[in-house]
Amino acid sequence: MSLLNKERKALLVLEDGSIFAGYAFAGSGETMGEVVFNTGMTGYQEVITDPSYKGQIVTMTYPLVGNYGINEEDMESASIHLEGFIVKEYQPNPSNWRMQESLQSFLEKHGKIGMDGIDTRALTRRLRLSGSMKGIISTETQDVNLLLEKVKAYPGLVGRDLVREVSCSKPYQWKKGVVQDGKIPAKKSVKKLRVIVLDCGVKYNILRLLESNGCEVIVLPASSTGSDILSYKPDGVLLSNGPGDPAALPYIVEAARSIVGKIPVFGICLGHQIIGQAIGGYTEKLKFGHHGINQPVKNLQTGRVEITSQNHGFVVVPASVAGLADKTYDNLNDTTSEGMQMPPLTMSVQYHPEASPGPHDTEYLFSQFVQMMKKEKGKAA
Repeated sequence: MSLLNKERKALLVLEDGSIFAGYAFAGSGETMGEVVFNTGMTGYQEVITDPSYKGQIVTMTYPLVGNYGINEEDMESASIHLEGFIVKEYQPNPSNWRMQESLQSFLEKHGKIGMDGIDTRALTRRLRLSGSMKGIISTETQDVNLLLEKVKAYPGLVGRDLVREVSCSKPYQWKKGVVQDGKIPAKKSVKKLRVIVLDCGVKYNILRLLESNGCEVIVLPASSTGSDILSYKPDGVLLSNGPGDPAALPYIVEAARSIVGKIPVFGICLGHQIIGQAIGGYTEKLKFGHHGINQPVKNLQTGRVEITSQNHGFVVVPASVAGLADKTYDNLNDTTSEGMQMPPLTMSVQYHPEASPGPHDTEYLFSQFVQMMKKEKGKAA
């Protein structure tokens, strides 16, 4: 347990009545969300700035967190999107040459609660056995019955559109590793492929990797229609990761339906689930989801096993897209589908090939997407 804020007691109450008492090392008040666990040993900054965690309280299974602080380079968005952050022990004295501030100050700057001092192993086991559950963290009261009443009234994630809360409000260009203010060039670059990224909660490393692969990157709000997307005359479209229930996003599914099969499309995580629905499939919720940087998947085309970074609570049901798309990857932990393709213009994966945090085993998918666009552009020339 951290020596910080030992007097600021905090209580975590799950919807099944489970109680975990600890301390708030950052922030105060109350927050609710779906409680999930992340198995990464490092990468907490990337986790808390990943928009896909909107609506969730994240528990890190690695016991000691905060030891290398926070820096500007490892941001995966401009803010923190999760609802609360739980660790076994917070390290109040971080030390790293890249550090610019502590995890505590970063969470408090964004109005988020950080909780430590609880048995995260017991919490993780409860979530594995019972599944992800709604929960509430409070520093305001120790009245368990009152907190349980509040958490049971919380709507959860199923059926909720959380994408609107994390998507950008207007189009922008990503250039030289940052968001560029100003008008987007109407004329396409002659030397670069123009990629439209539909921002459902995109991580910055997706944008970084597209740019490093020679793409002109333009990001559009998730509310953009197929006509909006095509009006930019893109060479390809990337449907990004994002939070919440994919079945609650019919407007994005419709936009995807209008472009799939017309131009090269690459879907990542939520983008994969959107494509699955756009071609006639459907999704379902996992018991406790996949959240971590050590998930093994099998490439069904090469037979190679690759270690991937993952963060999702829903999946495309393979039977629902049978005969409509070719399955490309399997999760070796629970056999769920991790990818599909519809040659020659559509590819998608359930995991995160951009990592951040995580291994780089599947970063090659970005170059595959580029080759897909170049081939299609060559046909049109």
